[in-house]
Amino acid sequence: MRDHEVPDTVEARLAARLGLLRTEHGWSLDELSQRADVSRSTLSRLERGELSPTTTVLGRLCTVYGRTMSRLLMEVETEPPQLVPAAVQPVWRDERSGFLRRSVSPPHAGLRAEIVEGTLDAGADIAYENAPVPGVEQHIWVLEGTVEITVDRTVHTVRQGDCLRFRLRGPSHFHCPGPGPVRYALMIVLP
Repeated sequence: MRDHEVPDTVEARLAARLGLLRTEHGWSLDELSQRADVSRSTLSRLERGELSPTTTVLGRLCTVYGRTMSRLLMEVETEPPQLVPAAVQPVWRDERSGFLRRSVSPPHAGLRAEIVEGTLDAGADIAYENAPVPGVEQHIWVLEGTVEITVDRTVHTVRQGDCLRFRLRGPSHFHCPGPGPVRYALMIVLP
């Protein structure tokens, strides 16, 4: 790769897409910083690809832009095929929070649903301040372990084999109490 070429990675395309979204909305870094409650310097570093976003920061940006996280990540992928082999399913890891996210069935034009596999390390906590798209329908099926999910101020303990389903209109919180990690399938259906 030549020095002037931008690497063609998910991270590089995500950085470019975040910058383009801000420009499309006509917002300065300062205005986006206020709207998303993320520092201006962090936003600048994200858009330049110098920093990978945490789940919390990406969640805040998705809320400001009115997108699910999967939809935003799909926008930086090439056009998805109908068959998505396991080997090419996009995977994103937030080392800081202990969250691994695999887009099993990525968003696709004309489809309202997607499937995500999530894995949280024991002790992991992830809080989302708002629904990325108010009224988005979510079904969470725990495949292994246990997760505590707070929706509408109610804490639900979801164990292996259980499924929690709801329409998300506000904040949510995921906590893996341990002793091991939790692995779950999340189905997202846009309103």
